[in-house]
Amino acid sequence: MRYGFLAVVLIGVATLGGCTDGVLDPKGPIALAERQILFNALGIMLAIVIPVILATLGVAFWFRASNERARYRPNFTYSGRLEMLVWSIPAMTVFLVGGVAWVSSHDLSPRKPIASTVKPLRVQVASLDWKWLFIYPDQGVASVNRLTIPVGTPVSLELTSSGVMNSFFVPQLGSQIYTMAGMITRLHLQADHAGTYRGFSAQFSGEGFSDMHFDADAVTDDKFAQWLDAARSAGPELDTKTYADLAKPSAAVVPFTYRAVAPGLFDSIRVSEMQSDDAMCRRNPTSMRAEK
Repeated sequence: MRYGFLAVVLIGVATLGGCTDGVLDPKGPIALAERQILFNALGIMLAIVIPVILATLGVAFWFRASNERARYRPNFTYSGRLEMLVWSIPAMTVFLVGGVAWVSSHDLSPRKPIASTVKPLRVQVASLDWKWLFIYPDQGVASVNRLTIPVGTPVSLELTSSGVMNSFFVPQLGSQIYTMAGMITRLHLQADHAGTYRGFSAQFSGEGFSDMHFDADAVTDDKFAQWLDAARSAGPELDTKTYADLAKPSAAVVPFTYRAVAPGLFDSIRVSEMQSDDAMCRRNPTSMRAEK
């Protein structure tokens, strides 16, 4: 018995040890609010789970074979009070959890900007096979497999895909959102603490999927300015030719930067993928309709 209890404790410690660097260790306002939703929903559900467990144990104890005071009622079929109790508590739980989810999901809509006196940083994101491209349109630089952002500054993300659907996710900063060819999705995040946070693709996208991850570096304003200066002084220029080379399937790509970005490149990525899909539909209309 003693060794069994010790095993349970060790398993619990090992399990909770994995909660760091994840959704239970938020480093920004969006992730913090999402964790609070999780805790609220858990608390509401425990309000019914715990009494049910205690009631089950209590019934089993009261109706044990050795208890002569327990009444045996084999012909019992219906009780309005019991029916009311059995259905009202679960219904109340569903309404409460649903209400929390409804209100909170609207408050944390990915398209909703983060209220702040600081001007947001715009970042354009393209998921490639199998890497992430981050374009800073206002700063004129780009990076691969590394997202560098200043602490305390809202980040306005525009996301698209160069091919198959993917999913952008930085658990410690906030919401997961899909990237799709031919369209743009939007997401707002913010890091309140300096550090390096793990980002990855949460959507299986082929052979190199397991290596499709990146670092989200939250740094001070001074270090962000230094990073911009370093990026502008090294690396190639991101234009249509270098993008075509980058878009070729490759995995486990070491992070690097582009010192300049051709104007309108992000929009051309989205439009070119949409046009290629339209062209494919015109060449194979029957098969494309069947696939959809």
